[in-house]
Amino acid sequence: MYLGIAGREFVLDAAGTSSGTRTGDNWTFVLGEDANVENAAYNDPRRPQLYTDNLDRYPVYLRFEPIGPDPAWCLERVVVDVNPDTDHPQTFDNPDLADFGEDRRLWLGQEYGKCLFLKRYND
Repeated sequence: MYLGIAGREFVLDAAGTSSGTRTGDNWTFVLGEDANVENAAYNDPRRPQLYTDNLDRYPVYLRFEPIGPDPAWCLERVVVDVNPDTDHPQTFDNPDLADFGEDRRLWLGQEYGKCLFLKRYND
């Protein structure tokens, strides 16, 4: 899984996620300080420093690259929080996945499309 934000793309792969996920799994990926992603030094938005001004200049998206014998992935919800513990947090989401249900699931894969764009939501 890849996250595109502020003009860069990051690999979202934390310990245990690369071996596959199951229905109902919930993953939180942290980039930068207290990172939990593999290759954290190379997936660090501070190296080189990204700026929140660029959040409006480039699309924010989640991209899935299928691998393995069962490459499709069902996405039920995604929320991206930028600087959540500051005075100026930013949240990105996709309103089509805001509620749960059969018609609120998105399959990503070679046969279905591999990217989901996210929209900014301010408090």
